[in-house]
Amino acid sequence: MVRQAVLEDAEQLWLLNEQFNGSGNTSLESIQDSLLHNRQEVVVVAEQEGGLAGFVCVQIKRSFCYRECFGEITEVFVTERCRRRKLASRMIAFAEQICADRYAVDHFVLQTGKENLPGQALYRSLGYREEEELLMEKVL
Repeated sequence: MVRQAVLEDAEQLWLLNEQFNGSGNTSLESIQDSLLHNRQEVVVVAEQEGGLAGFVCVQIKRSFCYRECFGEITEVFVTERCRRRKLASRMIAFAEQICADRYAVDHFVLQTGKENLPGQALYRSLGYREEEELLMEKVL
């Protein structure tokens, strides 16, 4: 089943994030706080076999420069044992629908690694296409 995350998912989300992003990037308390108070993020989860098998995070981006806001898919993760079941596709589609309905999001963007060929294939299959943009970063 694919659904929006709730506070009771926090511990499992923390464990999944430890697998995905490594240890020490966040805390259980921070995830709980985000699920309760962060209205600019939509978190969708997939349940399989009595537990969470993955998650998708979308940031809602707004600017006075544009009439509509857009969604940025920032995280997509499915556990190794639950891959190849179309969970990522279903979670992304579910998140897109929530964002369109609740926030009037009119388009989505995402970043993925140049070497992440399976991810690129997934995103293309869902209608995403490459843009001629350059990501720049400054670490403080």
